[in-house]
Amino acid sequence: MRLLILGTGKMANRHATSFAAIPGVHLAGAVDTDAEKLQSFCDKHGIERRFATVESALAWGEFDAVANVTPDAAHYATSMACIAAGKHVLCEKPLATNHAHAVEMADAADRAGVVAMVNLSYRDVAELHAAREMVLAGRIGTVKHLEASYLQSWLVSSAWGDWRTGPQWLWRLSKGHGSNGTLGDIGIHILDFVAFGSASQISDVSCRLKTFNKIEGDQIGDYVLDANDSFVMTAGFDNGALGVIHATRWATGHLNELRLRIYGDKGGIEVQHGHQASHLRVCLDGDAETATWRDVAAAPVATNYERFVNAVRLNIPTEPGFRHAADLQRLLDLASLAEMPQPRGKQKKMTRLNAYRMS
Repeated sequence: MRLLILGTGKMANRHATSFAAIPGVHLAGAVDTDAEKLQSFCDKHGIERRFATVESALAWGEFDAVANVTPDAAHYATSMACIAAGKHVLCEKPLATNHAHAVEMADAADRAGVVAMVNLSYRDVAELHAAREMVLAGRIGTVKHLEASYLQSWLVSSAWGDWRTGPQWLWRLSKGHGSNGTLGDIGIHILDFVAFGSASQISDVSCRLKTFNKIEGDQIGDYVLDANDSFVMTAGFDNGALGVIHATRWATGHLNELRLRIYGDKGGIEVQHGHQASHLRVCLDGDAETATWRDVAAAPVATNYERFVNAVRLNIPTEPGFRHAADLQRLLDLASLAEMPQPRGKQKKMTRLNAYRMS
C-alpha cells in the first residue's frame, strides 16, 4: 500500500512510524505548506516525494491512501478532495469542526466506495475491547449506569512542555486558532471510549462548559485563551442507562488518563488507561455480594493503523468509520451550544443544555 502523509506536525510522526512498521506499506509522499517542516519530516522518515499542497499531491496521484494529520479545521476540505480522487482516508479526530461537514464527509466516502476511518486512538486499548466483549456476552446483565473521565494536567504541569510558550499547546486554548477546547480535543475520545466500551449508543446529552482565567487579560500574542478547559456531561443511552462523563486539563497528577466504569444489574467493569499501563477490573457473579474486584488480563488487539491497512487491502469498511465519527460530532455540536453567549444578566460561561437527542 502506498501512503501519503498529509500534514507533518507532531502527530504525523506517529503515523509515519506506525505505518512504516507494517510490512508492505510504503510512505510514498508527504504534504505541508511549511517547507522547512516538510523537509525535516521527509528526511527523518525517508520520504522522497514532497508537496506544498494537497492539490499538487493529487495531481501526481501515485498513492492509494492518505493519512490526514492536518489541523482540525482543514480535515473537511482536504479529506473531501482525497475522497473525490478515489483515495482511502484515515483522518485524525475530530472528523470535522461541525456535524454538517462530518455528515457530508461520511456521505462522500460511501458514494466513492473508499475506506474512510477516523483515528480514535484509544480503540487500540485491549482492555476496552475486553470490556465490550463482556458487556455483549451479558456478563454484567443490563447496563444501568456509567461513569467516565478523561484527565490531563498540562495546564498545571510542564511535563509535556510549557503551554505559555508552545504553539502546539496555545492553539488548543484559542477558538480563533481552530480549537473547540477540551470538548473538541479530548471530548470525542472519551465519548467514543464510553460508547464502544459499554456497547451502548449515547442518545441524549446535557453539558456544562467552563473556561478558566489563566493569565491577566487571557491573551498571549495572537492567542486569545477563550476555549473551554473543562466539561461535565450527563448522558442518556439507547438502552435506558444513565451516565456521567467529564474531562479537564486541570487534573493535577494525571498526565493523560481515561477511565470508564460500567455497572449492570449483575456486575461491574472498570477500565483505566494511562501513559504507562492499562488495567481491567471486574466484579462479577458471586463477587457482587462481597464487593470483590478482580484484575483481568486482556488479549492484544490490532492498532488503528493495522486495521486501516487491512481494510484498504481487502477494500472493506472498518471501524471507527466516518459515520460513527459524525454521530459523535453531533453530540459535540450540541454540547458546544452551552458556550454560546446568553442574554444580558445571564451567566455566559456556564450554561445547561437539556436533553438534546440523537435522531
